[in-house]
Amino acid sequence: MNGGFLLEEDIELSSVDSSRDNATEIVPHYSQPLLTFAAVSTVLIMVVGLVGNLLTIVALLRCPRVRNIAAAFIISLCAADFLFSAVVLPFSASRFIMGTWVHGDTLCKIVPLVTYSNVGVSLLCIAMITINRYIMIAHYGVYTKIYKPLWIGCMIAFCWALSFGMQIPTFLGYWGKYSYDHNLRTCSIMEDEWGRSSKQSLFLIAFVIPCLIIVGCYAKIFWVVHRILFSSESRMRRHAAGNTGKDKRESKTKRNEWKITKMVLAIFLSFLVCYLPITTIKVYDPFVKFPVIHVISYLLLYMSACINPIIYVIMNPQYRQAYKTVLMCQRPRLLSMTPAGSSLGGQFHNNVVAT
Repeated sequence: MNGGFLLEEDIELSSVDSSRDNATEIVPHYSQPLLTFAAVSTVLIMVVGLVGNLLTIVALLRCPRVRNIAAAFIISLCAADFLFSAVVLPFSASRFIMGTWVHGDTLCKIVPLVTYSNVGVSLLCIAMITINRYIMIAHYGVYTKIYKPLWIGCMIAFCWALSFGMQIPTFLGYWGKYSYDHNLRTCSIMEDEWGRSSKQSLFLIAFVIPCLIIVGCYAKIFWVVHRILFSSESRMRRHAAGNTGKDKRESKTKRNEWKITKMVLAIFLSFLVCYLPITTIKVYDPFVKFPVIHVISYLLLYMSACINPIIYVIMNPQYRQAYKTVLMCQRPRLLSMTPAGSSLGGQFHNNVVAT
């Protein structure tokens, strides 16, 4: 997730060593206090990302109350963020401390491979969760046919295979290459000897298209929900006094599912907040005339690896209870938060048909 996908006017040096020798002469404007602040912030983000994502994975696997279909994709998202925190952030902190890349050519290829692949995995997983919410609410009739364990596993495998697979040509040097960027003092996708780079295509395939899918799904979700709430408001008032136990359970299930839907929207918006600054600044300031803005943009980018568990805690009481269960070593409750398939989508579907 380190760096943007947009095409940059980069000046490529022949090797990491030669770039390291010339870095101080070419880019003398990274002040030591700025680098120190960036290094400390990166280490803090790394610790929070490692602990928060690992805790979320354990909580979702251990607690049946939060173990629904969306949880499978959230586990995949947490795994990607954990991998980013474990593999990328230590080297990011090192480059701030040392002022340049000191880990050799091989790691200068592996780290950006993981970095760019994780961007794709994260956004594709968010897109998969959003599509899950959309189908459950707008097309519940096919929901249980699509979301079976085998197909869920295939969807998650697709997210990882596509994201890492798109990086193979660049890793092999056939479509751009991973090399040291002396302006940014980090390893990134650079133009190959034929002047080609994969950044523009990666930005389109792994960023723009998933974002459009997410926006389109949420537009439909909120339209459906608004229509249902508007049409059923009077009926709910008439039957409020005669609610049965089943009605109350269905109402609770709908509230829980709606909380998950809003939580996923918050995750997507936080993703945009974390990624748009770095992609924008790389376009408008490719030669790093404003290093402070670049450093802040990178720190926002790194925060994407640790912000999701914070969103879970703030927005979902079931997740808070799951975290507490793990931290206090308590026995998890056996009652699932939502049954397989969930009655929410069926209720939404029936109301839409009725209107």
